[in-house]
Amino acid sequence: MGRLDDKVAIITGGAGGIGRAAGRLFVEEGAKVLLVDRDETALREVAQAIGGDSVSYAAADVTQPEQVERFVRTAVERYGGVDVFLANAGIEGVLERIPEYPIEVFDQVIAVNVRAVWLGLKYVMPEMQRRGGGSIVITSSTAGIQGSVGLSAYTTSKHAVIGMMRSAALEGASNNIRVNTVNPAPINTRMIASLEEMIYERASSAELTRERVRQIMAANIPLQRYGQPEEVARVMLFLASDDSSFCTGGVYMADGGTSAGRVPPERR
Repeated sequence: MGRLDDKVAIITGGAGGIGRAAGRLFVEEGAKVLLVDRDETALREVAQAIGGDSVSYAAADVTQPEQVERFVRTAVERYGGVDVFLANAGIEGVLERIPEYPIEVFDQVIAVNVRAVWLGLKYVMPEMQRRGGGSIVITSSTAGIQGSVGLSAYTTSKHAVIGMMRSAALEGASNNIRVNTVNPAPINTRMIASLEEMIYERASSAELTRERVRQIMAANIPLQRYGQPEEVARVMLFLASDDSSFCTGGVYMADGGTSAGRVPPERR
């Protein structure tokens, strides 16, 4: 038996690295999965790569209420309800200090990383209540528990969803709806490659190559490497499944030890 047998899961950001890994793992564990993202072509490719009748997709802009309501309704009509909601869609913004940070980019990051999560909760929680409960997993970040120079919008958004999670956990508890966050450190996905490129482009030293940027960032993680999407997905699986039946309102780190403290200079 799978850990998600007879469960229906919605995964936003389903075409990205973590979303793809979670979708594959959830299907392997018995779930019916609806992948959601803006890029329909990428969604189709992910669904085809996972394969089988247990995965499908819906293209949507997760910042728009009517589109969020529509994909939730699609899951209900296609599979009978919603038991798991993985609020995973997110963008990084740009690397700029606050005085230079573009206002329109700040607004976009907050819309995707915060407003979209709230909209998901708004439309998913009533469906979970009809099913007698469920599990909501929100993707935050190590940036949700500490500051980051040049990433004010992203950092703000990842702090915000932890507060949102705690409120939702309290509101959902009486209906057996559990809500938690997973907080990854740098994971080997498109987003971290984008951040590496931004750091490289702003570098003043000709000796700082793209590969060196990656080495420096990995060296700041106690385990001395980036995480893999599958490693985050396994934490998400635990929280989505009944194995975590007494877990709600929690912040679950998947960060290679980053939140424990700084790496000693001699280990970098």
